[in-house]
Amino acid sequence: MVNAMNRFFDAASAGPLNPGGRQALAAAFDSAWADPQRWYADARRARLILDASRAGIAAAMTMGPTEVAFASSSALAGHWAVSGALRARPGRVVCSAVEHSALLAAAETAAGSANVSLVGVDHLGRIDLDTFAHEISQPGVTLACLQVANHEVGTRQPLPVATALCQAAGVPLLVDAAMTIGRGSDLMLGVDQASLVLAQANSWGGPAGVAALGVRKGVPWQPPAVLDQREHHHVPGLPLTPLIAVAARALEWTLPRQNDDARLAKAALHDLRNLVLADVSGSSWLGDPDNSLPYLGAFSCLYTDAESLMGGLDTAGFAVSSGSSCVADTRRPSHVLAAMGAASGGNVRVSLPVGDTTPDIGGFVAALRHTVNEVRHRFGAQDLPGL
Repeated sequence: MVNAMNRFFDAASAGPLNPGGRQALAAAFDSAWADPQRWYADARRARLILDASRAGIAAAMTMGPTEVAFASSSALAGHWAVSGALRARPGRVVCSAVEHSALLAAAETAAGSANVSLVGVDHLGRIDLDTFAHEISQPGVTLACLQVANHEVGTRQPLPVATALCQAAGVPLLVDAAMTIGRGSDLMLGVDQASLVLAQANSWGGPAGVAALGVRKGVPWQPPAVLDQREHHHVPGLPLTPLIAVAARALEWTLPRQNDDARLAKAALHDLRNLVLADVSGSSWLGDPDNSLPYLGAFSCLYTDAESLMGGLDTAGFAVSSGSSCVADTRRPSHVLAAMGAASGGNVRVSLPVGDTTPDIGGFVAALRHTVNEVRHRFGAQDLPGL
């Protein structure tokens, strides 16, 4: 019998609840359904659950409980982060050119495109630190943004150095950790020095629909109108306490296992990379294979297109994506690959889910090779240079 999870290679977009989250699901909706802002017994119980859940998630973000607000997505949390910083102190925003598309859009919306400086990256996706240091040292810079690792190709950024540069320049740094919390303790190096941090529950095996923004005390930041001015972490309306509780329990389950899980995922991704490069002609790995997320990588195949590759792999039972999880249109050029100077056609992103499932690497590469050959034959490209 085929284990469908062994063929699920798109955990960066969404993934199944891990065992801790699944076990907590029914209990959370049974015990945390009431409005935690009320005073009766059911509400007080919900408030205790919400406070405990917030404290657990905040600790993983290297934040205090009162420094964390919940949102429905990291894209929304990113918008709050950027707009709040600019409300407190209008000015320019400095971002790497490979930040998540939603965060770049939030910066351009809040600051205006003329007030957003993009710092380039090398062919592996690593930020140019010299240019970054120069940009944040200029007058009028309100905020800098840098991801822990890239959402499309997995390349890690030199975050400890970047945080030190921002501290020296007196510029708050927003760190996008949406893909990293719960996926390996070493991925958090430098996050504890960030001014603002983004997190997303589905990255650690929690539910979709729960993300968080952490803002350290003392950072110039004014809550957007949607957030209560007196209590930054309170969003008006009924909180999604049951889902937040599930997210916290899933994180609690993941954290003690994260380093073992990262080691297994890294080994599986290493095998996948070697097999793809050896067995699929005209293929190339994208990003930095030596300093990347342990569970996420990407490759491209000459003379193919991403839509055909994803369709062929889906027919074979493998779930993959192309580019960012927020960009479903495979015909839109990837801003990440463009910044890296990499080919933007025929690219596939693979990301392994949290847990101890063994991915079907051999079956995946066989299906990929078949799909690539079929696509090239269809367009008469099987005899072109580089194959």
